[in-house]
Amino acid sequence: MTSTTSPAFTLEPRGLELRFRRVVLSAREWLTRSYVRVRLEGADLAGFASPGADDHLRIFFPDGDPQTAEELRAAPSREYTPLAWGENWLELEFAIHGDPSARTAGIAAAWAATAPLGSIAGIGGPRGSKVLVGRPDAWFLAGDETAVPAIRRFAEAMDADAVGRILVEVTDAAHELAIDAPADVVVEQVHRGDRPAGAALTERLEATPPADRPAGAVFGFIAAEQSIVKPGRALLLDRWQLDADSAIVKGYWKAGETEYHAPH
Repeated sequence: MTSTTSPAFTLEPRGLELRFRRVVLSAREWLTRSYVRVRLEGADLAGFASPGADDHLRIFFPDGDPQTAEELRAAPSREYTPLAWGENWLELEFAIHGDPSARTAGIAAAWAATAPLGSIAGIGGPRGSKVLVGRPDAWFLAGDETAVPAIRRFAEAMDADAVGRILVEVTDAAHELAIDAPADVVVEQVHRGDRPAGAALTERLEATPPADRPAGAVFGFIAAEQSIVKPGRALLLDRWQLDADSAIVKGYWKAGETEYHAPH
C-alpha cells in the first residue's frame, strides 16, 4: 500500500459574501511620521469577517456626506488589508507616501492623514480569502510598510514555538514598525534610506543564499512595491524551491501609479 503524507499546511481559497458598509472615521494614531492607524466605526460592520491575513477590502473616500449607497460607491476607492475588527469597528493602517496636504500622497493616504474625525467612508469586501490552514515548520515574511498589516496578522497566527524570520523595509530607524512575534521568529528592520522603495529589501533577498532556507515546510510571504516580485520569486521558488502553492509574492503597489491594485 502506498502511503501519502499530508502537507504541514495549505493555502485554501474561501469565497465571502460581498457586502458594502457605511462607516465613520472615529480615531487616528500616528505610529511614525509616515504611518498611521485609523479606526472606523459603524453598525454596518456587524458580521464583518476577514479570515485570510493577506485579504484586501476596498475603502471608498467620498466628499462630504453621501445620502445614498450609490453615491458612496461612486467615490474614489483604494484597496487595503484589514488589520483588526470587532462587532462595530475596524482598524486599517496606511503608509503615507508624499505630502498629504499637497495631495501628492494619493487620495487614500491624504484621507487617512487629514480627514476630520467623523468623516464618512465606505467599505466593500473582502470578496475572498486565501486561508493558511495547518502549521508551517518555519515562516519567512518580508515586505515594506504597505505589507505590515498582513505581516502583523500572520505573526498573530503563529504559535509560541514558531520559528522563522520577518524582514520589514522602512526608511530609517525613526520609521521602524515593531512586529510582535514569537521569541524564535527574528524580526529585522531593513533601512532603505534615500533609495527607491523596495531597493533595500531586494538587495537583502538577493543576498539570501539557498543554504539559508529553513528546514521543513516553509511558508513564504513577500509583498512590497511591484519591483519586489522578481527577486521574491527568485528566492522562494527558485533558490529555496518552495512550492508555488505554499508561497505568496505580490506587488502591493506600483511607483507612479496611484490606482494600481494588488493581485488577489
